[in-house]
Amino acid sequence: QVQLVESGGGLVQAGGSLRLSCAASERAFSVKAMGWFRQAPGKEREFVAAISWSGSTTYYADSVKGRFTITRDNPKNTVYLQMNSLQPEDTAVYYCAGERTAAAHTDPTWYTRWGQGTQVTVSS
Repeated sequence: QVQLVESGGGLVQAGGSLRLSCAASERAFSVKAMGWFRQAPGKEREFVAAISWSGSTTYYADSVKGRFTITRDNPKNTVYLQMNSLQPEDTAVYYCAGERTAAAHTDPTWYTRWGQGTQVTVSS
């Protein structure tokens, strides 16, 4: 079974940057479309960004558009989320998700593989 492992979270001041990584434990073609989601305390899990298998299609939540960038390195079985201009409202646990289909989706119910999450805290 594919396991997804996130890393790169931490504490950063407002305006700072972090890069999250999500590594798949098996060969990339068992998990193709990938997405990032986040969940803040007391809130529902929300979509952040998604990328297709080829990397040619990406989606972003309006709240992160222009600040976050999702990319992937298929030979390394890894997806990245570069987060710039971080704000306190970006504070959440960030989860990566994967699915065997090639097309990316923004709906979390589409994804069948999830990582354990990594905490991102942005101080004001």
